[in-house]
Amino acid sequence: MDPSEVLFSARKYDGSLHWHCTMFRLGEDDHGVWLGMPAGTVHSKGDAGPVYESKEARVKLIPRDAWWTALFLDDPQRLDTYCDVTTPSRWPNPGEVTMVDLDLDVCRVRAGGDIFVDDQDEFAEHQVRYSYPPDVIAQAAASAEWLQSALRTGAEPFNSHFRSWLRAVT
Repeated sequence: MDPSEVLFSARKYDGSLHWHCTMFRLGEDDHGVWLGMPAGTVHSKGDAGPVYESKEARVKLIPRDAWWTALFLDDPQRLDTYCDVTTPSRWPNPGEVTMVDLDLDVCRVRAGGDIFVDDQDEFAEHQVRYSYPPDVIAQAAASAEWLQSALRTGAEPFNSHFRSWLRAVT
């Protein structure tokens, strides 16, 4: 494996594999580790083979000790920001990052900047199916609220900071 490659793998609370793909380490700053995906990056879901090939460049922010990750998308995507509420990311080694996806997604629409929370029904369903502990439910809800506020107010890295990382991939 190329030393700049990072295997990104999100799992569900029961340990089953969710979304995963190989990204490139772009660098690190005060916000966390930035990973890049050029257009054409292949994504897989679960144990299935490739299921999606991105049409645009993307960057993924893996913040330190936070209950979320952020994906920033280039044109022509309808969304410019897609945040997954997750457990804090773990780095078993420099070439792999993993976390548990807790279903809630906080998204921002490119045109107009509308912000919405997606998959609230899935979050409620999985609280029962996977027996999320109360502290996990509380952390997930608090992270979703924090992300909504950060996106609404234009806090960095959600305002413009991510654009320089995105330009490094395009």
